[in-house]
Amino acid sequence: MSHPKPHGPTTPPRARRLTALTAAGLLAFAGCTVVEDDEPTAADQAADDTTADTTADTTADTTADSDDTTDDTAGETDGDAAGETDDADDTDDGAVAGEVTFDQGVTEDACPDAVNPDNGCIYLGILSDLTEGPFAALAVPITDAQRNYWQQVNEAGGVGGFDVDIDTYTRDTKYQPAEHAAQYNAIADNVLALAQSLGTVNTEAVLDDMDANDIVAVPASWWSGYNFTENDKGLILETGYSYCVEAVVGLDWFTENHSQPASIAAVGYPGDYGGDSAAGAQLWAEANGAEVTVVPTGPNQVTGGQDAVVSAVLQAGPDVVLLAVGPAENAEIVGKLAASGFTGRFLGSLPTWNPALLESPAAPALQGLFNHLAPTQQWNGDSPGVQAMKDSLDGAEPENGGYVIGWVMSYPMHALLEEAVASGDLTRAGLRSVVDGLEADFQGMAQNITYGGEGKDVAVPGLIVGTPSPDAPLGIDSTTEFYEGSTFGELDYTQACSASS
Repeated sequence: MSHPKPHGPTTPPRARRLTALTAAGLLAFAGCTVVEDDEPTAADQAADDTTADTTADTTADTTADSDDTTDDTAGETDGDAAGETDDADDTDDGAVAGEVTFDQGVTEDACPDAVNPDNGCIYLGILSDLTEGPFAALAVPITDAQRNYWQQVNEAGGVGGFDVDIDTYTRDTKYQPAEHAAQYNAIADNVLALAQSLGTVNTEAVLDDMDANDIVAVPASWWSGYNFTENDKGLILETGYSYCVEAVVGLDWFTENHSQPASIAAVGYPGDYGGDSAAGAQLWAEANGAEVTVVPTGPNQVTGGQDAVVSAVLQAGPDVVLLAVGPAENAEIVGKLAASGFTGRFLGSLPTWNPALLESPAAPALQGLFNHLAPTQQWNGDSPGVQAMKDSLDGAEPENGGYVIGWVMSYPMHALLEEAVASGDLTRAGLRSVVDGLEADFQGMAQNITYGGEGKDVAVPGLIVGTPSPDAPLGIDSTTEFYEGSTFGELDYTQACSASS
């Protein structure tokens, strides 16, 4: 189904009359594999208490002020690991608000600092890279955008008599699977769903537990495996295309707007990001008679620099370099190759761009040789969704395009909550049950997706192309019409292009 604009009318609040369901109707929090039920260490507890302080304009004040409240209303008890809550199970599991049944992650009591004090509260979790990981520069504005999106929803009345809170259970994972699992464990029993789970490998680390407990998530990653139920178990609400599809469509665009490449270098992090992008390049090459050289690399924190990549690309001499790295690696690779006399061009995947790169020594090379690929309209888009996003900041530009990503990511969860309320079942199982067939309307910012299909039934190919420019919003002059090309439609897209790790 489509859903109202975030700043428009939503389902009116319902009267809340609490009754108890039978114990057989309650959700049982199942055992985990990666997620442990051990008591947290003092260091873990301290990390939980302070994580919200790590983002600009984030949750420090809200979380600190609401600790006592959320212990009672959302079931977070000091020392409790996932599966050991007291208050949420005793007061909210199996409750009925009017015609809406709810349990874990939803309370009759208002959210901390509620916009609508007479509403109940839906708690959504965020697991993101908020301090020292390779994508923190993007993840902080992603999270800011999600906060502002739900603020608009709450100011419009909320969802079905509930406000939505993402602040109380925002946690920093540092883009590490073990830390992601630890922070998931700390919040899992207290949230209805995950508004953000950053990183495919990180999300995969807890997916079995999510499956056992019906926890739906919106990923901040674009792996092709999410287009297939065997990989995402029907729990993942993806937005836009996958890295694999991005490479295929991007190379079609390059052919139409520059020249058909006979040779391609696919540079990226192995696995779900660079590996998926490289697999897409290989699929395109097989369909169009080109050659591909795959050049794996890692974040500078791991590799110490990109000199090995520069050497490999110079030796291969490709017509175009497809980049699936972070912004810092992007600038180093493009800048050093241009300075070395490389005459090819560059296509950069969604996470490669940051407007701060225009202040780096690589700026001239980026402006002359680089194009950015994205699955959504950017800040200069002309859709109602872009206008709603701009309204959330009163027209001021955010730090970078992460804000665009976070805004777009919020539409599927909003649609899912509206659909669950309409069905009368706001439990985790109820939320999961309406994923199949759910349509997410992105208000023109991205191509709409109907979830529950396989491969091309759910995959979307629409591409937005940007050119670095100091005169453009967020330093990138982007197209506003979605380009699809022809190659993807001819491919046999029946399984994930790459492994997740």
